[in-house]
Amino acid sequence: MLATYRPIFSLLRGTAFLLAGSGLHGLLLPLRGQAEGFSTAALGLMGTAWAGGFVAGCFLAPRLVRRAGHVRAFGTFAACAAIIALLTGLWIDEAIWIVLRAATGFVMAGAFMIIESWLNERATNENRGTVFGLYMMVTYASIMAGQMIVAAGDVGSASLFMVTGIFFCASLIPTAVSTAAHPKPLQDVSLNLKGLYANSPVAFFGCLLIGVANGAWGTLGAVYGARIGISTPQIALMMSLVVVAGAVMQMPMGRISDRTDRRFVLAAASFGAALVGVLIFIIAPRGGTAVIAMTAAYGALAYTLYSLAVAHANDHASAEDFVKVSGGLLLLYGFGTMIGPMIGAGLMGPLSPESLFLATALAHFVLAGYTLLRIRRRAPVPLEEREAFKTLPAERGVTPEVARLDPRAEEDA
Repeated sequence: MLATYRPIFSLLRGTAFLLAGSGLHGLLLPLRGQAEGFSTAALGLMGTAWAGGFVAGCFLAPRLVRRAGHVRAFGTFAACAAIIALLTGLWIDEAIWIVLRAATGFVMAGAFMIIESWLNERATNENRGTVFGLYMMVTYASIMAGQMIVAAGDVGSASLFMVTGIFFCASLIPTAVSTAAHPKPLQDVSLNLKGLYANSPVAFFGCLLIGVANGAWGTLGAVYGARIGISTPQIALMMSLVVVAGAVMQMPMGRISDRTDRRFVLAAASFGAALVGVLIFIIAPRGGTAVIAMTAAYGALAYTLYSLAVAHANDHASAEDFVKVSGGLLLLYGFGTMIGPMIGAGLMGPLSPESLFLATALAHFVLAGYTLLRIRRRAPVPLEEREAFKTLPAERGVTPEVARLDPRAEEDA
């Protein structure tokens, strides 16, 4: 059995390095930018640029991979990511960083699509659930590890940018020497907005609004921590615990939604996340322990919403449409993450740092209200006709290829 998984472990090692570098770089840039006196608008634009580059990469990367092949394309993407990371350490400038951040999003989309398609090719109907679970574990652990490295380094020096470059280069090695067969060419990504809305209006607007909230927090959460005066290790712990709390709570929330109308759970979690955001804005905690505890409570609710929305959409979708629906919702989520950082920056600039949570609360209140409205207009899917809930990462951009790796894609295939 170990021999069966050996090529997969090699790919997952490359994924771990790639995600650790991405997590480190994503936290380092706003902290260094804040220390350098970058404007809030510029810091928000960096998040918007990354999301825009990532979405563009989802559409354009398959053509590049078909032309160059998986190994050479992945090598190109990883090398570009390393070069960009080093350039951000050498060239400290708002405008340059915004452009480089868009390029980072593009190459990350290409690299993730290649790895996810490679894992999908190696997975069988018998082990697909295990492979998908391992990929989710590596995703969460690697992002958290990369973020915690910031706590051990000096944000004001170039050393952490060098470490980021090393991680991106290291991701090349397991993939380059892997014996895994080359997967089939990547399929072009399409987005059928009309079809997604017809399938599930709640999931359609839900994924967009969840992207707005998560994009605002993911981009500006570190800036919030720096501006209220908590230490860099506490900021790294705060950002990591938000992710961990969301990951831990996904399964309990999902199991509850398996037993009732998922929209009630989605609306309740949305309202809860909005309420926690408003409380943080009103209370304005300054101590590290209080801030970390309250933001972890926020993450435990906010980072369960995406999986709930996708599960609700797939309850209404036919088996052969699973990949199309899940992939389309991922792109809608990506569009939301382009909007969120600008709303958050627009509020944090003239108001207090806690105004970031007004941006997230607005998105969550709208989602809760719209979900309750739709409950009155459409009957729930009978329990016996639903697919079991599955966890999905929402703290980083995932590409439509991950939908093909999901065990629920077996019937689609």
